[in-house]
Amino acid sequence: MKFDTLDQKMRIYETTQDRNVLPGMYLVARIDGRGFTRLTKEVHPFEAPFDERFRDLMVATVKHLMTCGFNVIYGYTESDEISLLFHPNEDAFGRKTRKYLSILAGEASAQFSALLGHPAAFDCRLSELPNKALVEDYFRWRNEDAHRNALNAHCYWRLRKENISARDAAAKINGLSIAAKNELLYQYGINFNDLPPWQKRGIGVYWKIIEKEGINAQTNEVVLTNKRILHTELELPMRDEYSEFISRLLIQCESTVQK
Repeated sequence: MKFDTLDQKMRIYETTQDRNVLPGMYLVARIDGRGFTRLTKEVHPFEAPFDERFRDLMVATVKHLMTCGFNVIYGYTESDEISLLFHPNEDAFGRKTRKYLSILAGEASAQFSALLGHPAAFDCRLSELPNKALVEDYFRWRNEDAHRNALNAHCYWRLRKENISARDAAAKINGLSIAAKNELLYQYGINFNDLPPWQKRGIGVYWKIIEKEGINAQTNEVVLTNKRILHTELELPMRDEYSEFISRLLIQCESTVQK
């Protein structure tokens, strides 16, 4: 059998299930760490419940994903997960879902592993959202999830530091109201409201234009130029203000396209 015939015959089994994200759909990828509880608590112990070293590894991975060949306008990270909002006009790989899933998981795994100096793996899933309101809801969802997880984590690890077993600590906070969890922390001198915002609401990364001084090669004069950089936001807005923040990012990128 000739190679071209064999190639055509076998390639069908690779591509017959290919899906493409429809034009006009907003695309968000969520990349999650695989087995990170063991990785961050046993193999490479980080401070619990939050460690700035781990935070910085995740932010660096977000920035890598935003510059590895896709048009991403916003990156968000909390705990061991990353969410990426693609430009509405993103059409890399013909918007084939298998390409986004495999490349993003692979790039995240490779970058984080290189930074940590130990193998780490991420998986990836896609949300295809038909309107801006659902995009806002998606990031509002992850923002609220970060808040819930942070409160639980601070309660759990505060109890663990009192030599309470993992099972008993989990049982003690299970079913407690938000007010009761806040009171539990307050008994140990911790005001949850005073903790760093990045722990409670996650971290955002987005493109920003800044002015930078440069030298005109012809006149040797100092001139101001615009430079596009990735800005890391450790104090994200909350609730409705966060939804408005996401909406503004979409409006800005869409107005640029229209121009």
